[in-house]
Amino acid sequence: MRSSAWRLAAWTSLWIGLHGCGHASAGGAAPAAVPPAPPAEIDLTLFLIGDAGAPAVPPDSEPVFMGLRAAAASVPHAVIVFLGDNVYPSGMPDSAAPTRAAADRALTQELRVLHASGARGVFVPGNHDWDSMQPGGWDAVRRQERFIAAQRDAHVTFLPGGGCPGPAVLDVGRVVRLVALDTQWWLQEGPKPQHPASSCPADSEREVIDSVRAALGTAGARHVVVIAHHPLVSGGPHGGYFGWQDHVFPLRNFKSWLWIPLPLIGSVYPIARESGISRQDVSSATYRRMRAALDSAFAGSAPFIYAAGHDHALQVIGGTSARYELVSGAGTFGHHYRVTALDSTRFARSASGFMRVEFLRDGRARLGVMIVDRVGHAAEEFGLWLN
Repeated sequence: MRSSAWRLAAWTSLWIGLHGCGHASAGGAAPAAVPPAPPAEIDLTLFLIGDAGAPAVPPDSEPVFMGLRAAAASVPHAVIVFLGDNVYPSGMPDSAAPTRAAADRALTQELRVLHASGARGVFVPGNHDWDSMQPGGWDAVRRQERFIAAQRDAHVTFLPGGGCPGPAVLDVGRVVRLVALDTQWWLQEGPKPQHPASSCPADSEREVIDSVRAALGTAGARHVVVIAHHPLVSGGPHGGYFGWQDHVFPLRNFKSWLWIPLPLIGSVYPIARESGISRQDVSSATYRRMRAALDSAFAGSAPFIYAAGHDHALQVIGGTSARYELVSGAGTFGHHYRVTALDSTRFARSASGFMRVEFLRDGRARLGVMIVDRVGHAAEEFGLWLN
């Protein structure tokens, strides 16, 4: 009887493994020759890094930060956008909490990247910044905003402020408009600023949609880059894509070292995720509602780029509601998910790193996907002229 059970488990694992091969981790090859951007013609270099809130200790030892700092310091007019989940695991706790020192340390390391490189910085919030989606999330996200404001650095800002959904508009350089959204506002249960009892410029779904349309419609010749935490589409687990390891070793989703095989039983977790049990997944009804709302806001004047994190991978996807959808959520070394290439994927890689977009004065833009090794060296793995 025991032998039969083990045979069943083995055959189940084999089947899931073969099934998973259809969704193998992607690493799209870079074009044979992608010429670099002429340095003298670059108006602005935008760096995109998400889910960087669990950097290595001691300070200044995080490989991704080392690579980002060096890359941003080497170019003039650099802007670094932290795409949410800036503090793991539960955002910025109260000053009396035992986890406050670790949260301060994480956020301080991100700020040190900005100060050391001389880059301008923008932080947008993610679901972990909202106290891991707990009822105290609104307080946590405002504490993070106050911590950043206390640095008294006019070149560093937290957008949108006050736990508001946005959009917050920031024109940078001559050719770029950043439109910052707090997508967790849409997904958050519990207290958050809502009509009619809030002071946010937009505090209902309809007002947010109308304000996004206005931000896009008044951009003129500027390239609009929407910055948020949650992607509209993704080939990672939040997008509904799981591999055989998720079915056989489901406990690794909670602790990466828990290699305990649970065939059959283990499939319950990814199947539940694919069915929309979590608001943080594209498959959930709440997430789908948010995505449909943003799609409608983008319909009249599509953004050039929609940039997000959330899934811990690096993805370049040909967009539908936006021209390009970038997922750059691999900002902590070694914390990356398996990723699947979708039909519209131009590049996908399960690796640590960040993205760089160089905007030229003539309106052209060049994307570089930067992979970082364990000693902090960043190398371009994929390059693409976006227009």
